Amino acid sequence: MQNPAFNSVEAHKPEKKLPTVLTKEEIRKLLNTIENPKHKLLVEFMYSSGLRVSECVSLKIDDLDFNEKIGKIKHGKGNKERYIILSDNLIQHLSDYIGKKKDKSPYIFSIKDRHITIRQAQKVVKESAKKAGIKKRVFCHALRSSFATHLLEAGTDIRVIQELLGHSDLSTTQIYTKVSTQQLKRVKSPLDTL
Repeated sequence: MQNPAFNSVEAHKPEKKLPTVLTKEEIRKLLNTIENPKHKLLVEFMYSSGLRVSECVSLKIDDLDFNEKIGKIKHGKGNKERYIILSDNLIQHLSDYIGKKKDKSPYIFSIKDRHITIRQAQKVVKESAKKAGIKKRVFCHALRSSFATHLLEAGTDIRVIQELLGHSDLSTTQIYTKVSTQQLKRVKSPLDTL
């Protein structure tokens, strides 16, 4: 026998919201606002490599190969491993930072012998965005979304982006095709070609 309470509850699909994406100008503004070198590097890393905040805070120096310009995420979502790209600028900033690092922790973003917390990283991003005067709701994942969208706008194949983000399903990556306003702006309306 069916429970009558279920009859009154409508099957409700969760709303699919578009991810928050910052413009390149907003990313520049955000980075220029941050004075603490460790905090700036953290934000740069999440944006330039498309990292999840949990992956970024737990990265170890040994996970990076500056010569090959790649890093390895060993415990991504679903405990999957994947390679990430390292930008030339990031490598330069990382080298400077690691060279001046006082503690002997294996983690890039460390406090004593452990890595900083996800919450600490979130606070850095939120406070920096506020200081930069960015009106959008900025959080760590917005940097990852911006990475994907900016790659897409630059013509990077979506399957490559899927690999860099560590998505097992292409449909997860395809959400970024919906937020690429640059690509939308390049489309000519059929009315204009009459």
